[in-house]
Amino acid sequence: MQHYRSLLSTDGRGGFIEINGHKRRRLLPLAMLSHARIIPESPPTVPPVPSWARQGSSAQPVDDATFFAGGALAAVHPIARSEHPLGQLWRQRLALANAAVLARQGGRTEDEAALRDAWYLRRETNDPGPGGRILKAWRYLGEQAAMAPTDWMLTLSSLFELRFNEALEDVVTAAAKLAAGQRSAVAAAAEIAAISLRVVPDSEPLALWLADIVLAHRLKWPMAVPLLAGQLRRAELRAAGKAGGPDETWARTCALAFARAAAAAVDLYADLVRRAHRLLASAPKLRAKDADMMVAILLMEDAQAAGAGRTASDRSTRRLFERLVSLGAVRELTGRPTFRLYGL
Repeated sequence: MQHYRSLLSTDGRGGFIEINGHKRRRLLPLAMLSHARIIPESPPTVPPVPSWARQGSSAQPVDDATFFAGGALAAVHPIARSEHPLGQLWRQRLALANAAVLARQGGRTEDEAALRDAWYLRRETNDPGPGGRILKAWRYLGEQAAMAPTDWMLTLSSLFELRFNEALEDVVTAAAKLAAGQRSAVAAAAEIAAISLRVVPDSEPLALWLADIVLAHRLKWPMAVPLLAGQLRRAELRAAGKAGGPDETWARTCALAFARAAAAAVDLYADLVRRAHRLLASAPKLRAKDADMMVAILLMEDAQAAGAGRTASDRSTRRLFERLVSLGAVRELTGRPTFRLYGL
């Protein structure tokens, strides 16, 4: 599906003339065609999460918790299945938020801003550091390549620095079976998290990653959505990994965590849609050489540095971002006078 529309900035009539009451396409000189603008389409809007799906509590039965999770995930469903480029940015922002929670739980000091710096200000081949590696795993979770079970063994061993052993193989095999099974999505996600925490107890992030990927498979999403890691406490994860398998307490805890995460994800998407509309409304006012390409990048990437573009200098790109900030179309995300990053 195409999500871009073409505008001719030098031709107010869009390249058509009227002859005897009928529209005919007018052949335009090459000089005019060179100024054609390619502007992304507006992202689709979705209904908010219903208020009743936000009211779950730990005192409720597990069936009620699962019902709340289902209501909230139903609101996520059209976003998760949308092909609009904004979905990539949405997943990256969720990955960043989840990674920041995991970094904090692991005793690290990086917040979202520091993790973003570690990712975007490094050379592409450089190691982003321990916090950046957490972010790498969660950004990869939201990519289509992560959905292939045949690659999980090798990929997860690399992402989480785990030994390539029978324990990891058992967890991956269980995840693949649950992903293709018939159980409810939330129940399958809770089960694989508990199995992973019991079999590979030294890697809580692995359990959370697998829970999100199994959920995506069961809901038939084209790509996973980073959800669970940002909504569970370490004490809850440790309890789930105890011998004897998951119980109703874990099933309820996991369901309520998915309900909260889904509601937050829909709220984030609604905010990004509002920001995207402002950016797209500003796009026709831009005259920089790489303006259209930069608008497209800003719609699908968490942050962008003001470096040289394909046809524009770094100075020209900085002026473009300053113009976008003045129009209220993007934000400067660091608060620094140098090494700045820009995004919706």
